[in-house]
Amino acid sequence: MGPLVDSVSELVALLPPSKIEAIASRLRGANLPAQEQEFHQIVGTPAARTALGSMLSAWRKSTLPGDVVAGMLIGAAHFRERAQRDCTVELVWTGPMTPFIAPRRTEQVLLDVIQRATKELFIVSFVAYDVPSIIAAINAAIDRGVDTRILVEASVTQGGSLLVDPVATMRKAVPAAKLYAWTDRPHPFTNGRVHAKVAVADDAIAFLTSANLTGHALEKNMEAGVLVCGGHIPNDLRAHLHALIETKVIHTAS
Repeated sequence: MGPLVDSVSELVALLPPSKIEAIASRLRGANLPAQEQEFHQIVGTPAARTALGSMLSAWRKSTLPGDVVAGMLIGAAHFRERAQRDCTVELVWTGPMTPFIAPRRTEQVLLDVIQRATKELFIVSFVAYDVPSIIAAINAAIDRGVDTRILVEASVTQGGSLLVDPVATMRKAVPAAKLYAWTDRPHPFTNGRVHAKVAVADDAIAFLTSANLTGHALEKNMEAGVLVCGGHIPNDLRAHLHALIETKVIHTAS
């Protein structure tokens, strides 16, 4: 049964629901895949044909009736469609582009995350400066009642690693935001840095990126990230960030 389940999952990942239904309709009432060519006419790509062949071979070895295999296909397709609806993952890219894909840029996505926040926004970055569009969006979120928290790397005088003071910069730029710093760093984090770059809106959207909140990162660097909407990851990341506050790993910046 294991090889059949695996091959069904692989096939469902390669085909739209309409083609899965077409294959399932040919399986219903059948006992063995005698007319394999009828099935292969449904799919168009080499990868899908290979996956279909693996599924038919596994079905033949299982001796299950076609109705059962058809039900497995429909159930797997429904589950995958629901999972995609509940959680989407989008590639985000800043830097040289190619003709093959057209991902959104870091600044576009970060602005979108901030603008979609309705209750809470939590941003983490190593440094933050020279990003007027992002600052304006954060202040607009605060004005509409979004509880906004920002964690940045601390200056050397505060126990961090930077000669500049991102906390002071952000306090001036977004005075109503709650600012945090990681100042007490026990072993093995003694020489650690706030190197995470994330933004979480409510418990529904999480943006993870290599880009700092700087003009260079948002406009000139080669940066990559992913935007996760729905599913458990945004809620897990939000809960983790709040736990860092509650356990006093990070503190309100002075």
